[in-house]
Amino acid sequence: MSREGYVNAALIAGLIGVPLWAYLAGEPFTITLATRAVIFALAAVGLNLALGLGGMVSFGHAVFFGLGGYAMGILAWHAQNFLPLYDGAFVIEGTKSMPVIWLVAITVSALVALLIGLLSLRTTGVYFIMITLAFGQMFYYFAISWRAYGGEDGLSIWVRNDFPGLNTLDPIQFYALCFAILCGALWLSARIARSPFGLVLNAARQVPGRVETVGLDGQRAKLVAFVISGAITGLAGALFADLNRFVSPAMFSWHMSGELIVFIILGGVARLFGPVAGAVLFVAMEHVLGDLWDHWHILLGALLLVVVLFARGGLIGLLAGRARTHD
Repeated sequence: MSREGYVNAALIAGLIGVPLWAYLAGEPFTITLATRAVIFALAAVGLNLALGLGGMVSFGHAVFFGLGGYAMGILAWHAQNFLPLYDGAFVIEGTKSMPVIWLVAITVSALVALLIGLLSLRTTGVYFIMITLAFGQMFYYFAISWRAYGGEDGLSIWVRNDFPGLNTLDPIQFYALCFAILCGALWLSARIARSPFGLVLNAARQVPGRVETVGLDGQRAKLVAFVISGAITGLAGALFADLNRFVSPAMFSWHMSGELIVFIILGGVARLFGPVAGAVLFVAMEHVLGDLWDHWHILLGALLLVVVLFARGGLIGLLAGRARTHD
């Protein structure tokens, strides 16, 4: 196993050990914090496919995070209020089933990612960033004006949704579910990176001209990666809304998109576990420093500056060495 592999294994061990300790010690709040970190890591893993492998700096990935959240909120709200989503020639009911909600969140996020990708990938660089940001703001202001589902006040869900065989209201069981999904996303990301598709995507990021010369379609590879990225981030949004039992337009905000990018930079761009390390570090700083100082984001900004200037591989790169891997 490589040095980075040992670092990744230590991260996994920590994500298993800390919640288990909190469960045995009767500290449910610590489990909730760990769940928050895991869900943020899942969203950043999705973005890392586009940003790390494909070189697409998306400042609008909160669109997919918010779509996943609203997919959960709308379906669960209709179910808890016994109101059909549609009552015409046929009736479409709401649902409290997590697998169904996840399927809707992934599908909607993937379709919107396809549309945004088709338009955004016509550009590169700062223009790509600004187009994705514009889409994010469009969805944010639409959610604020969507009075049927709470507008700027958001939408509350009374009880967490259901998963077969689990009591999702039990913090440790819900954490285990989110952790299993994160592991699945990491496995998928690693498989994509090692596949011929991943090699084409990586080459399209580094030397797009040569990719076209040998007859490969780098833009199509980027579009597919963007769609997969949006789908994973949408799933994370549904889990985040279920964790809080609340969804609001803030999930679409550019601040959310910025935080996802910060997770990746802190942990290590294009590193398999970079988003995980960055999300865990962010949540830990938010909890510990936030209790000590209201302006703790200043310290986060200073840390981000240090990472960008002196540790370009992020936390994972600092601990494992400079080479980028997906082991």
